[in-house]
Amino acid sequence: MGKKAPLLIMLLILCHGVSMIMGMWEAEDRENGPSTPDNKLFLLQNSKLVVKTDAGEMRVLESHGGRISERRLHVGFITMEPSSLFVPQYLDSTLIVFVHTGEAKVGFVNEDELAERDLKKGDVYQIPAGSAFYLLNTGEAQKLHIICSIDPSESLRIGIFQSFYIGGGAPVSVLSGFEPRILESAFNVSGSELKKFFTRKHEGPIVHVGHSHASASSIWTKFLQLKEDDKLNHMKKMMQDQEEDDVEEEVKQTTNWPWRKLLESVFGDEIENMKKDKVAHKSPRSCNLYDRKPDFKNSYGWSVSLDGSDYSPLKSSGVGIYHVNLKPGSMMTPHVNPRATEYGIVLRGSGRIQIVFPNGTNAMDTHIKQGDVFFIPRYFAFCQIASSNEPLDFFGFTTSAQKNKPQFLVGATSLMKSMMGPELAAAFGVSEDAMQNILNAQHESVIVPAPRVAPALQAGQ
Repeated sequence: MGKKAPLLIMLLILCHGVSMIMGMWEAEDRENGPSTPDNKLFLLQNSKLVVKTDAGEMRVLESHGGRISERRLHVGFITMEPSSLFVPQYLDSTLIVFVHTGEAKVGFVNEDELAERDLKKGDVYQIPAGSAFYLLNTGEAQKLHIICSIDPSESLRIGIFQSFYIGGGAPVSVLSGFEPRILESAFNVSGSELKKFFTRKHEGPIVHVGHSHASASSIWTKFLQLKEDDKLNHMKKMMQDQEEDDVEEEVKQTTNWPWRKLLESVFGDEIENMKKDKVAHKSPRSCNLYDRKPDFKNSYGWSVSLDGSDYSPLKSSGVGIYHVNLKPGSMMTPHVNPRATEYGIVLRGSGRIQIVFPNGTNAMDTHIKQGDVFFIPRYFAFCQIASSNEPLDFFGFTTSAQKNKPQFLVGATSLMKSMMGPELAAAFGVSEDAMQNILNAQHESVIVPAPRVAPALQAGQ
Protein backbone atom coordinates (compact mmCIF):
# COMPACT_ATOMS: atom_id res chain seq x y z
CA MET A 1 0.00 0.00 0.00
CA GLY A 2 2.93 2.32 0.72
CA LYS A 3 3.98 2.47 -2.93
CA LYS A 4 0.46 3.33 -3.98
CA ALA A 5 0.06 6.21 -1.52
CA PRO A 6 1.37 8.95 -3.88
CA LEU A 7 -0.93 7.68 -6.64
CA LEU A 8 -3.90 7.68 -4.31
CA ILE A 9 -3.02 11.23 -3.30
CA MET A 10 -2.94 12.21 -6.98
CA LEU A 11 -6.35 10.63 -7.49
CA LEU A 12 -7.70 12.54 -4.48
CA ILE A 13 -6.30 15.79 -5.90
CA LEU A 14 -8.04 15.16 -9.21
CA CYS A 15 -11.28 14.31 -7.42
CA HIS A 16 -11.01 17.47 -5.29
CA GLY A 17 -10.37 19.56 -8.39
CA VAL A 18 -13.57 18.39 -10.06
CA SER A 19 -15.82 18.18 -6.97
CA MET A 20 -17.00 21.79 -7.02
CA ILE A 21 -17.50 21.74 -10.79
CA MET A 22 -19.36 18.44 -10.57
CA GLY A 23 -21.70 19.86 -7.95
CA MET A 24 -22.67 22.70 -10.26
CA TRP A 25 -23.24 20.36 -13.21
CA GLU A 26 -25.37 18.02 -11.06
CA ALA A 27 -27.43 20.95 -9.82
CA GLU A 28 -28.03 21.96 -13.40
CA ASP A 29 -28.96 18.38 -14.32
CA ARG A 30 -31.64 18.35 -11.64
CA GLU A 31 -33.13 21.50 -13.11
CA ASN A 32 -32.79 20.73 -16.80
CA GLY A 33 -32.66 16.95 -16.94
CA PRO A 34 -29.69 14.74 -17.91
CA SER A 35 -26.90 16.42 -19.83
CA THR A 36 -26.49 15.55 -23.50
CA PRO A 37 -23.39 15.90 -25.69
CA ASP A 38 -22.90 19.26 -27.36
CA ASN A 39 -20.79 18.83 -30.48
CA LYS A 40 -19.64 22.46 -30.32
CA LEU A 41 -19.32 23.04 -26.55
CA PHE A 42 -15.51 23.00 -26.42
CA LEU A 43 -14.81 24.34 -29.91
CA LEU A 44 -13.73 27.97 -30.38
CA GLN A 45 -15.64 29.42 -33.30
CA ASN A 46 -16.62 32.75 -34.88
CA SER A 47 -13.17 34.26 -35.28
CA LYS A 48 -12.91 38.05 -35.17
CA LEU A 49 -11.02 39.84 -37.93
CA VAL A 50 -8.89 42.45 -36.12
CA VAL A 51 -6.53 43.43 -38.97
CA LYS A 52 -7.14 43.24 -42.71
CA THR A 53 -5.11 44.74 -45.57
CA ASP A 54 -4.07 43.46 -48.99
CA ALA A 55 -0.73 42.53 -47.40
CA GLY A 56 -2.14 40.29 -44.68
CA GLU A 57 -4.59 39.80 -41.87
CA MET A 58 -4.95 38.79 -38.24
CA ARG A 59 -7.87 36.81 -36.87
CA VAL A 60 -8.52 36.01 -33.21
CA LEU A 61 -10.65 33.34 -31.60
CA GLU A 62 -11.84 34.52 -28.21
CA SER A 63 -11.82 31.86 -25.51
CA HIS A 64 -14.89 31.18 -23.41
CA GLY A 65 -15.17 32.56 -19.92
CA GLY A 66 -17.32 31.17 -17.18
CA ARG A 67 -17.17 28.60 -14.50
CA ILE A 68 -15.27 25.76 -16.20
CA SER A 69 -12.26 27.75 -17.41
CA GLU A 70 -9.85 28.73 -14.65
CA ARG A 71 -7.78 30.82 -17.06
CA ARG A 72 -8.46 32.06 -20.56
CA LEU A 73 -6.19 32.35 -23.58
CA HIS A 74 -7.22 33.78 -26.93
CA VAL A 75 -5.80 32.15 -30.06
CA GLY A 76 -4.62 34.37 -32.92
CA PHE A 77 -3.77 33.61 -36.54
CA ILE A 78 -1.51 36.02 -38.46
CA THR A 79 -1.17 35.61 -42.23
CA MET A 80 1.28 37.84 -44.12
CA GLU A 81 1.97 37.98 -47.82
CA PRO A 82 5.56 37.59 -49.09
CA SER A 83 7.77 40.61 -48.29
CA SER A 84 5.32 42.29 -45.95
CA LEU A 85 5.65 44.11 -42.65
CA PHE A 86 3.48 44.24 -39.52
CA VAL A 87 4.35 47.82 -38.59
CA PRO A 88 5.93 48.79 -35.22
CA GLN A 89 3.44 48.66 -32.34
CA TYR A 90 3.01 47.47 -28.78
CA LEU A 91 0.12 45.52 -27.23
CA ASP A 92 -1.58 45.33 -23.87
CA SER A 93 -1.22 41.52 -23.93
CA THR A 94 1.70 39.10 -24.05
CA LEU A 95 2.04 37.13 -27.29
CA ILE A 96 3.58 33.67 -27.64
CA VAL A 97 4.16 33.28 -31.38
CA PHE A 98 4.66 29.99 -33.21
CA VAL A 99 5.83 30.02 -36.84
CA HIS A 100 3.63 27.48 -38.59
CA THR A 101 4.98 28.10 -42.09
CA GLY A 102 7.42 30.58 -43.60
CA GLU A 103 10.26 32.70 -42.22
CA ALA A 104 10.16 35.95 -40.30
CA LYS A 105 12.22 38.57 -38.55
CA VAL A 106 10.91 39.80 -35.22
CA GLY A 107 12.28 42.82 -33.42
CA PHE A 108 11.26 44.42 -30.15
CA VAL A 109 12.71 46.81 -27.63
CA ASN A 110 14.41 44.84 -24.86
CA GLU A 111 16.02 46.78 -22.00
CA ASP A 112 16.14 49.95 -24.13
CA GLU A 113 17.87 48.13 -26.97
CA LEU A 114 16.45 46.66 -30.14
CA ALA A 115 16.37 42.86 -29.97
CA GLU A 116 16.17 41.08 -33.33
CA ARG A 117 15.70 37.42 -34.16
CA ASP A 118 15.27 35.53 -37.42
CA LEU A 119 12.55 32.92 -37.01
CA LYS A 120 11.94 29.79 -39.08
CA LYS A 121 9.24 27.14 -39.24
CA GLY A 122 8.66 25.62 -35.81
CA ASP A 123 10.19 28.51 -33.83
CA VAL A 124 8.53 29.77 -30.66
CA TYR A 125 9.08 33.32 -29.41
CA GLN A 126 7.60 35.49 -26.66
CA ILE A 127 6.74 39.17 -27.10
CA PRO A 128 5.98 40.67 -23.67
CA ALA A 129 3.04 43.00 -23.15
CA GLY A 130 4.03 46.64 -23.57
CA SER A 131 7.13 45.86 -25.65
CA ALA A 132 7.27 47.67 -29.00
CA PHE A 133 7.81 45.19 -31.82
CA TYR A 134 7.49 44.56 -35.54
CA LEU A 135 7.16 41.43 -37.69
CA LEU A 136 8.67 41.13 -41.15
CA ASN A 137 7.94 38.30 -43.58
CA THR A 138 11.42 37.75 -44.99
CA GLY A 139 10.25 35.21 -47.56
CA GLU A 140 10.06 36.56 -51.09
CA ALA A 141 7.72 33.88 -52.41
CA GLN A 142 6.08 32.28 -49.36
CA LYS A 143 3.28 33.41 -47.10
CA LEU A 144 3.98 33.63 -43.39
CA HIS A 145 1.53 31.84 -41.08
CA ILE A 146 1.84 32.46 -37.35
CA ILE A 147 -0.27 31.00 -34.54
CA CYS A 148 -0.13 32.90 -31.28
CA SER A 149 -1.57 32.80 -27.79
CA ILE A 150 -2.90 36.10 -26.41
CA ASP A 151 -3.16 36.53 -22.65
CA PRO A 152 -6.36 38.52 -21.92
CA SER A 153 -5.59 38.80 -18.20
CA GLU A 154 -3.20 41.67 -18.96
CA SER A 155 -5.50 43.55 -21.31
CA LEU A 156 -7.29 46.85 -20.77
CA ARG A 157 -10.58 45.08 -21.51
CA ILE A 158 -11.48 47.40 -24.37
CA GLY A 159 -11.51 44.56 -26.88
CA ILE A 160 -9.86 41.19 -27.38
CA PHE A 161 -6.58 43.10 -27.14
CA GLN A 162 -5.43 46.64 -27.90
CA SER A 163 -2.71 47.68 -30.34
CA PHE A 164 -0.81 50.95 -29.97
CA TYR A 165 0.87 51.77 -33.27
CA ILE A 166 4.18 53.61 -33.24
CA GLY A 167 5.16 53.72 -36.89
CA GLY A 168 1.72 54.51 -38.23
CA GLY A 169 -0.94 52.07 -39.30
CA ALA A 170 -4.64 52.01 -38.60
CA PRO A 171 -5.32 54.09 -36.65
CA VAL A 172 -2.37 56.46 -36.91
CA SER A 173 0.59 56.58 -34.55
CA VAL A 174 -0.33 56.76 -30.87
CA LEU A 175 1.88 59.87 -30.68
CA SER A 176 -0.54 61.76 -32.91
CA GLY A 177 -2.98 62.19 -30.04
CA PHE A 178 -0.71 64.46 -28.02
CA GLU A 179 -1.04 68.23 -28.04
CA PRO A 180 1.25 69.78 -30.71
CA ARG A 181 3.19 71.84 -28.18
CA ILE A 182 3.97 68.71 -26.16
CA LEU A 183 5.29 66.94 -29.26
CA GLU A 184 7.32 70.00 -30.30
CA SER A 185 9.04 69.95 -26.92
CA ALA A 186 9.47 66.18 -26.89
CA PHE A 187 10.97 66.06 -30.40
CA ASN A 188 12.64 69.46 -30.19
CA VAL A 189 11.44 70.34 -33.70
CA SER A 190 8.93 72.83 -35.08
CA GLY A 191 5.21 72.18 -35.41
CA SER A 192 5.35 72.50 -39.20
CA GLU A 193 7.96 69.75 -39.39
CA LEU A 194 5.90 67.46 -37.15
CA LYS A 195 2.78 68.14 -39.18
CA LYS A 196 4.48 66.79 -42.30
CA PHE A 197 5.53 63.69 -40.39
CA PHE A 198 2.19 62.87 -38.73
CA THR A 199 -0.08 63.61 -41.70
CA ARG A 200 1.45 61.07 -44.07
CA LYS A 201 -1.00 58.64 -45.68
CA HIS A 202 -1.19 55.28 -43.89
CA GLU A 203 -1.88 51.93 -45.51
CA GLY A 204 -2.85 49.89 -42.49
CA PRO A 205 -0.96 47.77 -39.95
CA ILE A 206 0.34 45.20 -42.49
CA VAL A 207 2.04 46.67 -45.56
CA HIS A 208 3.94 45.41 -48.59
CA VAL A 209 7.67 46.16 -48.62
CA GLY A 210 8.76 44.03 -51.58
CA HIS A 211 10.10 45.26 -54.90
CA SER A 212 7.49 43.26 -56.80
CA HIS A 213 4.51 45.10 -55.33
CA ALA A 214 3.99 48.65 -56.51
CA SER A 215 2.48 50.95 -53.92
CA ALA A 216 2.94 54.61 -54.66
CA SER A 217 1.79 55.79 -51.24
CA SER A 218 3.75 53.37 -49.07
CA ILE A 219 6.69 54.99 -47.29
CA TRP A 220 7.95 51.49 -46.45
CA THR A 221 8.00 50.33 -50.08
CA LYS A 222 9.47 53.59 -51.31
CA PHE A 223 12.27 53.31 -48.83
CA LEU A 224 13.27 49.79 -49.92
CA GLN A 225 13.24 50.85 -53.55
CA LEU A 226 15.87 53.54 -52.93
CA LYS A 227 19.54 53.00 -53.67
CA GLU A 228 21.74 52.36 -50.68
CA ASP A 229 23.28 55.85 -50.81
CA ASP A 230 19.83 57.44 -50.59
CA LYS A 231 18.43 55.36 -47.75
CA LEU A 232 20.04 57.28 -44.91
CA ASN A 233 18.88 60.60 -46.37
CA HIS A 234 15.36 59.28 -46.67
CA MET A 235 15.47 58.03 -43.10
CA LYS A 236 16.38 61.56 -42.09
CA LYS A 237 13.28 62.91 -43.83
CA MET A 238 11.07 60.35 -42.09
CA MET A 239 12.38 61.50 -38.73
CA GLN A 240 12.92 65.22 -38.83
CA ASP A 241 12.64 66.32 -42.47
CA GLN A 242 15.72 68.50 -42.10
CA GLU A 243 18.13 69.59 -44.80
CA GLU A 244 20.50 67.00 -46.31
CA ASP A 245 23.58 68.81 -45.05
CA ASP A 246 22.40 68.24 -41.46
CA VAL A 247 22.35 64.43 -41.74
CA GLU A 248 25.19 63.72 -39.34
CA GLU A 249 23.84 66.09 -36.71
CA GLU A 250 20.36 64.63 -37.07
CA VAL A 251 21.55 61.06 -36.56
CA LYS A 252 23.42 62.19 -33.44
CA GLN A 253 20.34 63.97 -32.04
CA THR A 254 17.95 61.08 -32.63
CA THR A 255 19.93 58.12 -31.32
CA ASN A 256 17.78 57.94 -28.19
CA TRP A 257 14.46 57.60 -29.99
CA PRO A 258 13.20 54.03 -29.38
CA TRP A 259 10.99 54.05 -32.46
CA ARG A 260 13.93 55.18 -34.60
CA LYS A 261 15.77 52.02 -33.68
CA LEU A 262 12.74 50.01 -34.80
CA LEU A 263 12.75 51.71 -38.19
CA GLU A 264 16.47 51.13 -38.56
CA SER A 265 15.99 47.42 -37.91
CA VAL A 266 13.42 47.08 -40.65
CA PHE A 267 15.59 48.71 -43.28
CA GLY A 268 18.91 46.99 -42.83
CA ASP A 269 22.26 48.20 -41.56
CA GLU A 270 22.58 51.63 -43.17
CA ILE A 271 22.79 53.51 -39.85
CA GLU A 272 26.22 53.19 -38.31
CA ASN A 273 26.97 52.18 -34.70
CA MET A 274 23.91 49.93 -34.28
CA LYS A 275 25.95 47.59 -32.10
CA LYS A 276 23.95 44.63 -33.41
CA ASP A 277 26.23 41.99 -31.98
CA LYS A 278 25.82 43.38 -28.48
CA VAL A 279 22.07 43.63 -28.81
CA ALA A 280 21.72 40.13 -30.27
CA HIS A 281 23.74 38.73 -27.40
CA LYS A 282 21.38 40.30 -24.86
CA SER A 283 18.10 39.56 -26.67
CA PRO A 284 15.89 36.61 -25.74
CA ARG A 285 16.48 33.53 -27.86
CA SER A 286 13.87 31.57 -29.76
CA CYS A 287 13.21 27.86 -29.33
CA ASN A 288 12.30 25.48 -32.15
CA LEU A 289 9.62 22.97 -31.34
CA TYR A 290 10.47 20.75 -34.32
CA ASP A 291 14.09 20.38 -33.22
CA ARG A 292 13.11 18.78 -29.93
CA LYS A 293 13.15 15.05 -29.35
CA PRO A 294 9.62 13.72 -28.70
CA ASP A 295 8.71 13.19 -25.07
CA PHE A 296 6.84 10.08 -26.17
CA LYS A 297 6.98 8.07 -29.40
CA ASN A 298 5.78 4.67 -30.55
CA SER A 299 4.49 3.03 -33.74
CA TYR A 300 1.22 4.97 -33.55
CA GLY A 301 2.43 8.55 -33.06
CA TRP A 302 4.39 10.97 -30.92
CA SER A 303 4.06 14.01 -28.66
CA VAL A 304 6.41 16.79 -27.57
CA SER A 305 5.99 19.61 -25.07
CA LEU A 306 7.74 22.85 -24.17
CA ASP A 307 7.59 24.44 -20.71
CA GLY A 308 9.37 27.06 -18.65
CA SER A 309 12.31 24.78 -17.88
CA ASP A 310 12.90 24.32 -21.63
CA TYR A 311 12.31 27.93 -22.70
CA SER A 312 12.62 30.43 -19.83
CA PRO A 313 10.43 33.25 -21.31
CA LEU A 314 7.44 30.95 -20.86
CA LYS A 315 7.83 31.24 -17.09
CA SER A 316 6.79 34.88 -17.03
CA SER A 317 3.80 34.27 -19.28
CA GLY A 318 2.68 31.08 -17.53
CA VAL A 319 2.06 29.32 -20.84
CA GLY A 320 3.19 25.92 -22.08
CA ILE A 321 3.28 24.54 -25.63
CA TYR A 322 2.72 21.08 -27.06
CA HIS A 323 2.54 19.24 -30.41
CA VAL A 324 0.97 15.83 -31.04
CA ASN A 325 0.96 13.68 -34.17
CA LEU A 326 -1.38 10.70 -34.35
CA LYS A 327 -0.94 8.33 -37.28
CA PRO A 328 -4.06 7.27 -39.24
CA GLY A 329 -6.25 4.97 -37.19
CA SER A 330 -4.58 5.72 -33.82
CA MET A 331 -5.75 7.47 -30.67
CA MET A 332 -4.40 9.17 -27.58
CA THR A 333 -5.92 7.26 -24.68
CA PRO A 334 -8.29 8.96 -22.20
CA HIS A 335 -6.30 11.30 -20.01
CA VAL A 336 -6.55 14.30 -17.68
CA ASN A 337 -4.54 17.53 -17.36
CA PRO A 338 -4.28 18.17 -13.60
CA ARG A 339 -2.37 21.46 -13.96
CA ALA A 340 -3.71 23.36 -16.93
CA THR A 341 -6.45 24.05 -19.44
CA GLU A 342 -5.38 22.99 -22.94
CA TYR A 343 -6.02 24.85 -26.21
CA GLY A 344 -5.46 22.93 -29.45
CA ILE A 345 -5.31 23.83 -33.14
CA VAL A 346 -5.55 21.15 -35.82
CA LEU A 347 -2.62 21.75 -38.18
CA ARG A 348 -3.17 18.85 -40.53
CA GLY A 349 -5.52 15.94 -41.09
CA SER A 350 -8.76 15.13 -39.32
CA GLY A 351 -10.17 13.03 -36.53
CA ARG A 352 -12.41 13.05 -33.54
CA ILE A 353 -12.31 14.42 -30.02
CA GLN A 354 -14.35 13.24 -27.08
CA ILE A 355 -14.62 15.09 -23.74
CA VAL A 356 -16.40 13.82 -20.64
CA PHE A 357 -18.09 15.80 -17.87
CA PRO A 358 -16.96 15.18 -14.27
CA ASN A 359 -20.26 13.34 -13.64
CA GLY A 360 -19.34 10.73 -16.24
CA THR A 361 -21.62 11.93 -19.03
CA ASN A 362 -20.51 12.75 -22.55
CA ALA A 363 -19.77 16.46 -22.90
CA MET A 364 -18.64 16.57 -26.54
CA ASP A 365 -17.97 13.99 -29.22
CA THR A 366 -17.27 15.61 -32.57
CA HIS A 367 -15.27 15.49 -35.78
CA ILE A 368 -12.32 17.90 -36.02
CA LYS A 369 -10.39 18.94 -39.11
CA GLN A 370 -7.59 21.27 -40.18
CA GLY A 371 -8.12 24.78 -38.80
CA ASP A 372 -10.43 23.76 -35.95
CA VAL A 373 -9.62 25.08 -32.47
CA PHE A 374 -10.70 23.29 -29.29
CA PHE A 375 -10.08 23.68 -25.58
CA ILE A 376 -10.11 21.18 -22.70
CA PRO A 377 -10.88 22.53 -19.20
CA ARG A 378 -8.51 21.52 -16.45
CA TYR A 379 -9.36 18.14 -14.82
CA PHE A 380 -11.75 17.05 -17.63
CA ALA A 381 -11.07 13.61 -19.14
CA PHE A 382 -10.71 13.47 -22.93
CA CYS A 383 -9.16 11.64 -25.87
CA GLN A 384 -8.29 12.38 -29.52
CA ILE A 385 -8.66 9.89 -32.38
CA ALA A 386 -7.15 10.18 -35.87
CA SER A 387 -9.24 9.36 -38.93
CA SER A 388 -8.64 5.95 -40.46
CA ASN A 389 -7.43 7.48 -43.73
CA GLU A 390 -5.26 10.42 -42.57
CA PRO A 391 -3.23 11.55 -39.54
CA LEU A 392 -4.32 14.00 -36.88
CA ASP A 393 -1.63 16.62 -36.27
CA PHE A 394 -2.37 19.28 -33.66
CA PHE A 395 -0.46 21.99 -31.82
CA GLY A 396 -1.48 24.06 -28.85
CA PHE A 397 -1.00 26.03 -25.65
CA THR A 398 -1.54 25.17 -22.00
CA THR A 399 -2.24 27.57 -19.16
CA SER A 400 0.80 26.56 -17.12
CA ALA A 401 4.53 26.91 -17.76
CA GLN A 402 5.23 23.97 -15.43
CA LYS A 403 5.55 20.46 -16.79
CA ASN A 404 1.97 19.47 -17.55
CA LYS A 405 2.37 15.76 -16.68
CA PRO A 406 -0.97 14.52 -18.08
CA GLN A 407 -2.44 11.58 -16.21
CA PHE A 408 -3.34 8.77 -18.62
CA LEU A 409 -6.24 6.80 -17.21
CA VAL A 410 -5.86 3.76 -19.50
CA GLY A 411 -2.87 1.95 -21.00
CA ALA A 412 0.23 -0.02 -20.05
CA THR A 413 1.68 2.87 -18.00
CA SER A 414 -1.60 4.43 -16.89
CA LEU A 415 -2.75 5.65 -13.51
CA MET A 416 -5.15 2.73 -13.21
CA LYS A 417 -2.43 0.19 -14.07
CA SER A 418 -0.18 1.66 -11.38
CA MET A 419 -3.01 1.48 -8.83
CA MET A 420 -4.05 -2.05 -9.75
CA GLY A 421 -4.84 -4.01 -6.58
CA PRO A 422 -7.68 -5.04 -4.27
CA GLU A 423 -8.62 -1.42 -3.51
CA LEU A 424 -9.20 -0.53 -7.19
CA ALA A 425 -10.99 -3.83 -7.82
CA ALA A 426 -13.29 -3.13 -4.88
CA ALA A 427 -14.02 0.33 -6.23
CA PHE A 428 -15.23 -1.25 -9.51
CA GLY A 429 -17.02 -4.08 -7.73
CA VAL A 430 -15.07 -6.86 -9.45
CA SER A 431 -12.52 -9.43 -8.34
CA GLU A 432 -8.83 -8.56 -8.37
CA ASP A 433 -8.22 -11.23 -11.03
CA ALA A 434 -10.88 -9.70 -13.27
CA MET A 435 -9.37 -6.28 -12.73
CA GLN A 436 -5.90 -7.52 -13.65
CA ASN A 437 -7.19 -9.24 -16.80
CA ILE A 438 -8.77 -6.01 -17.99
CA LEU A 439 -5.82 -3.75 -17.24
CA ASN A 440 -3.18 -6.17 -18.56
CA ALA A 441 -4.91 -6.56 -21.91
CA GLN A 442 -3.45 -3.30 -23.28
CA HIS A 443 0.29 -3.56 -23.97
CA GLU A 444 0.64 -0.10 -25.53
CA SER A 445 0.65 3.20 -23.65
CA VAL A 446 -0.35 6.82 -24.33
CA ILE A 447 -1.02 6.36 -28.09
CA VAL A 448 -2.75 3.15 -29.15
CA PRO A 449 -4.68 1.74 -32.13
CA ALA A 450 -8.12 3.31 -32.48
CA PRO A 451 -11.28 1.25 -31.84
CA ARG A 452 -11.73 -1.35 -34.59
CA VAL A 453 -15.50 -1.23 -34.31
CA ALA A 454 -15.67 2.55 -34.74
CA PRO A 455 -16.83 3.74 -38.17
CA ALA A 456 -14.17 5.37 -40.34
CA LEU A 457 -13.93 9.11 -39.84
CA GLN A 458 -14.23 10.83 -43.16
CA ALA A 459 -13.24 14.44 -43.75
CA GLY A 460 -16.23 16.72 -43.38
CA GLN A 461 -18.27 14.13 -41.43
